[in-house]
Amino acid sequence: MAITRFDPFRDVVTLQSRLNSLFRDFSEGDSPLTTASFVPAVDIYEDPQKVVLKLEVPGIEEKDLDVRVENHTLTVKGERKFEKEEKEENFHRIERRYGSFYRAFTLPSTVDTENVAATYNAGVLKLELKKKAEAQPKQIKVNVGDKQGDKQPVAA
Repeated sequence: MAITRFDPFRDVVTLQSRLNSLFRDFSEGDSPLTTASFVPAVDIYEDPQKVVLKLEVPGIEEKDLDVRVENHTLTVKGERKFEKEEKEENFHRIERRYGSFYRAFTLPSTVDTENVAATYNAGVLKLELKKKAEAQPKQIKVNVGDKQGDKQPVAA
């Protein structure tokens, strides 16, 4: 039996090397983290009549957007294309992201999936999903009952 010296940091070094190899594998391959070039920011809000989503998609043409509703899931796909105006253009920096994106949202059962409106203005895609009629609030009028002394005699 061989005698080995106890090293309390050996496990930490092993863990660090495994994590490094894991991140190296993700950066080299086609992983889910690298397949989508960017993820557009979205605002979601609701009022008594509808649910509204606003997605920031500047630089994307309307024809490159695909909006679908299936099984109470709203999906938005699109692609921002890199346009080369000149073949020999010398870029100093490219910070804008290009490529495709995909967003999916689970819709509440109160949304009428047949009544969806989409508008695109100034780089913002606005989706309005109307609520079902039975899900919208209804005002109920409360009638004040007759006072004690105002009772009508009942004919016998």
